[in-house]
This record gives sequence, C-alpha cells and structure tokens, in this order.
Amino acid sequence: MKVIYKTDSDTICAVNGIDLILDKEQTLGIVGETGAGKTTTALSILRLLPQDIGEITEGQIIFEGKDLISAKESDMRKVRGEKISMIFQDPMTSLNPVLTVGQQLYEALELHNTQNKSKSQLEARVDEMLELVGIPKNRKREYPHQFSGGMKQRVVIAIALACSPVLVIADEPTTALDVTIQAQVLAMMSELKNKLGMSMILITHDLGVVAQNCDKVAIMYAGEIVENGIIEDIFEGVNHHPYTEGLFGSIPDLTRSTKRLNPIDGLMPDPINLPAGCTFHPRCPKCMDICRTKKPEPFSFGSHVIKCHFVQNSNQ
Repeated sequence: MKVIYKTDSDTICAVNGIDLILDKEQTLGIVGETGAGKTTTALSILRLLPQDIGEITEGQIIFEGKDLISAKESDMRKVRGEKISMIFQDPMTSLNPVLTVGQQLYEALELHNTQNKSKSQLEARVDEMLELVGIPKNRKREYPHQFSGGMKQRVVIAIALACSPVLVIADEPTTALDVTIQAQVLAMMSELKNKLGMSMILITHDLGVVAQNCDKVAIMYAGEIVENGIIEDIFEGVNHHPYTEGLFGSIPDLTRSTKRLNPIDGLMPDPINLPAGCTFHPRCPKCMDICRTKKPEPFSFGSHVIKCHFVQNSNQ
C-alpha cells in the first residue's frame, strides 16, 4: 500500500509500499518514530484519511476477503465500529464534551444495531461495557470533563469494543496517560482482547509495551516496514536492521546506572524529498555505497524479514 498527502505545492509520501499480514486473534505491534507513517497506516485501513488531501495510490486492504479500498462508503460505515474499530491517541479530544459518556456509548450501539435490540437492551449493554472497563455504571450520566485521563481512555476503549469488533486498531492508546495508568489500561486491553477473541494492531513508540503485548512486530521508518517478524525475532534474534538497533539503544538500562543512552543521530527525512536508495542511510552508522543509490529488497530469515544491504551482505 502507498499513501500520499497532496498540498497546493507539494506531494508528501506518507506510506511507501508497506505489506502486512495479521491473523485472527493476533496482536501486531507497529513501532517507529513520530512521522514514520504509523497513524496514516491506521487511518488508511478505515478509510479515514483527510478528504481531498489524503489518497491511497496503490495496493489493497483485504479484510474478510474483501478489498476495503474499493468498497463503497456505505459499506465502510458498516465496517467502522462494527467490524473494525479504532482507539485514538488522545482521549481528551476523542469524546464529545456536551454528551454524557453513556449517550456516546449508546450512540455507537444504536448506529450498528443490526439485531434490532430494544432501547432497554442497548442501555443494558452500555452498563455492561462500562463495568467491563472498570467504570461503575451509575457514572454513565456524567460528562467527559468529570473523568480523569485514565477514565476517559477507558470510556474510549468501551466505545471501541461496544460492538464486539473483529479488529481493534489502538493508536498509541496510552500516550496521554501517566506510567501507572498506562500499565492498567494495557493490561485491561490485553484481557479484553483475549476474552472477546479479537485481533489488534497496537501502534506505539514503546518497545517495552510491544514486548509484553504483541505476537508480531513491524518496525516502520519513513513510510516503510524496514523489519518485521514474530516477537522472538525482534527481541531475541541475531540480525537486526540498524534502525531497530538504534531504537533498542535508546532504551534506558536500569541495571547499569552509569550507561548513557545511545540515541539515533539525525532526524526523520523530509517526506516531500526522501533520500535516494535506503531512506535510513543518512543516519545509518553501517551505511555502504550501495545504500545511497539502491533501495534494499526484503531479506528473509524464516519469519524474520529485514530490508538492509548491510544485513544481506553479512549473511551471504
């Protein structure tokens, strides 16, 4: 899949040919710096790109045997919320401030009421979902401003799961929360996923979150998947893309208090004018001449796939 954003003067290459597979009841973690294209990927799946600006130029999104890119908008409305739902980054802006949390939950259920349930049945489901995420049902008549950040995020999760979707896309769902609440929310999401038998795409910056919650991992850089594999490939494997090594080098090591972090030099490339060859080469400590001119092809180690000339040459 390829995605661009068009402005009056420029074309921004946001996603540049990614290829992902997610099986039933699996959790896929997508990791990368800000600007890597993670959120654009998520919005593309639900066809929620900004109108007249965002455009999927190539590829397919196959869900339950159908291509979502070519689906009619009326069909996509049935998919959103009912089949695929999304938990957005900021719970503060995801909720309507003038509606109670109960009304917002009820609205989601009413919109996808394919079984023609009565009002009392829908209200009972609202109570059930609030209790499921740890919020007393008697708080459903309260407004978002009466909840803490962690409680707001629980409400957003309840809305996303209300219609028992097949796939949940969680776009950095704990970014706005403090560390203690993050752990609670992630544990709750994992429990609900297993209980309801869902698949999940978890977008995050945090490799620790990925290690605890994901079955597969995709490392994303400048709109490309530069490395992907099962969790053991990424965290225990021998071969890694230099960008992945850089991400691991930026994680604090609490067992060695004197060890300094080893951040990745430089910045993410300008998506309007991406470098030739490997897009990571201007920041790569293992850059070779071929990296500056030729784009690397995927190189496989079983389930582990890496796009890197250095890794490929080292294993031939």
